[in-house]
Amino acid sequence: MLDNHQKNIATFIHLSTFSRFFIPFGNFIGPIILWVANKDKSEFIDANGKQVINFQMSILLYAIIIGTLTIPVFIFKIFNGIDFIDFHGFENFSINIGKPSPLLYIGGILGAFAILAFIIELVLIVIASLKARDGEVYKYPLTINFLK
Repeated sequence: MLDNHQKNIATFIHLSTFSRFFIPFGNFIGPIILWVANKDKSEFIDANGKQVINFQMSILLYAIIIGTLTIPVFIFKIFNGIDFIDFHGFENFSINIGKPSPLLYIGGILGAFAILAFIIELVLIVIASLKARDGEVYKYPLTINFLK
C-alpha cells in the first residue's frame, strides 16, 4: 500500500525536471538527487525515478540528433545564398540574398518539430506527475530504457 509520502516524492521527482529552467542540467540533477536519496524506501519511487531519468536521457539523445541535422543545414544554406554586402557608396548599399534552398525548408521543419517536441515533453511531464500523485507509474512514450 502506497502512502501519501511515497506518492509525493514520486510526484516531485517528475516535477523536478522543471528545475532546468533555473539550473543548467537541472532536469537531470533534480530527479537523480531525489531518486538516489529515496529509491530504497519504495519500489514505486524507484520505478518512477527510473522512468524520469530514462525519459530525460532519451529526450537529450533525440535533441542531439535533431540538432546535428538542423544546425548544419541552417549554417551552410543561409550563408550560401548571401552575396554578403555590395557597397558602392552610401546611396547604393544593398545586401543580396538568393533564392532559399529546399534544404533550408527542411531545416525549418526540423526546428519546428523540435519546438513541438519540447511542448509535448512538458505535457508528458505534467501527466506523469499527476499519475504519480494518483499512485500509478507512468510509462513515457518513445523512451529508451537506459536504467532497468
